[in-house]
Amino acid sequence: MSARDSQGTRLDRWLWAARFFKTRSQAADAIAGGKVQINGRRAKRAKLVQEADSIRIRKGPYEFRVVVRALSERRGSAAEARELYEETPESQRARELLATQLKAAAASSFRTKGRPTKRERRDIEKFKRSR
Repeated sequence: MSARDSQGTRLDRWLWAARFFKTRSQAADAIAGGKVQINGRRAKRAKLVQEADSIRIRKGPYEFRVVVRALSERRGSAAEARELYEETPESQRARELLATQLKAAAASSFRTKGRPTKRERRDIEKFKRSR
């Protein structure tokens, strides 16, 4: 832990190191778009993250609510990134519920077999003329 860590880590760097975003620029775009909040307030990318801060991250249809457990400015393995935060149980339940709802919606969506064949088009035309 360096002297800089005791002061905090930039929000965009921490989100990148915790593997919420693949690049720092993606993290910065999400922050600028209002998709990231620290302790219930909208933050800027240079905001210093401290241990025990509560962060809300909206990524696609999912929302993560995490508590910062450690600081890092370096991107490590997924296992190391998982040690940087702790997701709240309510957040995990809400994400799992949404995932099952999205899977059910995708499975039940109506799919047609595509454009009608030549024979089906002739039948449609015949039906339209007979009315």
